[in-house]
Amino acid sequence: MGVVLALEGLAKKFGDRVAVAEVDLTVQRGEILGLLGPNGAGKTTTISMTCGVLPPSAGTARIAGHDIRTEKAAAKRALGLVPQDLALYEDLSARQNLRFFGQLYGVRGAELDARTAWALGVAGLVDRADEIVKKFSGGMKRRLNLVASLIHKPMLLILDEPTVGVDPQSRRHIFDAIRALRGDGMTVVYTSHYIEEIEELCDRVAIMDAGRIVASGTIAELTQHRGGGLEIELEGDEAQLAAAAAAVAALGVARDGAVLRFARPEAWTPIVSALEASGARIARIGAQPADLETVFLALTGRGLRDA
Repeated sequence: MGVVLALEGLAKKFGDRVAVAEVDLTVQRGEILGLLGPNGAGKTTTISMTCGVLPPSAGTARIAGHDIRTEKAAAKRALGLVPQDLALYEDLSARQNLRFFGQLYGVRGAELDARTAWALGVAGLVDRADEIVKKFSGGMKRRLNLVASLIHKPMLLILDEPTVGVDPQSRRHIFDAIRALRGDGMTVVYTSHYIEEIEELCDRVAIMDAGRIVASGTIAELTQHRGGGLEIELEGDEAQLAAAAAAVAALGVARDGAVLRFARPEAWTPIVSALEASGARIARIGAQPADLETVFLALTGRGLRDA
């Protein structure tokens, strides 16, 4: 099967507020898609509709060819969801959690034993399998949360901020597990606010803003036709540097000591002119190549959002 996830015209309204507006998105078998967006962009609502938690106001979501509304059982059998909030029973052991979730999906007998042993190995929890989860570290819980969604061999794995609050070793372990799953043909949708995670892990990226997919493609495709940033190093004391930064504040500047950075400016001349008019002494001007963060900020803006 080529396409494992297909969203067509998927939309959600809450009263007069449009949370998601006609999202079209496909994810191929064996692909890791990164889903990026600022707070309130519609990522969580889109995932909730995809998983059948929220009914869409319009459009369809198909998992492995099954419509999540009309063929819900078949669609959910092909889906594994790793939520941002831990979905574990802390008074049960790791093994008991995995067996419980496996039985919910109809896995029984020798297959359940084999899948539980496999999942414990993937999570690196074989030697802690029979300890209750409340004694686990945050990283151990995150790893168990991941494999609990895999016990039924889903075709599609959706991970919503799976590394929040984990140590670097657990993050690396989760990344290695995701790559291994992709190597076995699993399809992954990965949401994160950490752009460096998306850059390291994902084959393709979709950027959401204001309920829409505003760009999608490989990182190379997204950055290819977008200018990079401008970096200007100044000379002077603190008062002079502060005055120079204030002179270009309206042009989207970020100051780091004597260095001023501008993400994808429309033109360099107004910036240089404003700095010279302020009396600033320019020591160096350089261009920065576009990266995923540059593209993200250019598409979604720098302003903070609330959901």
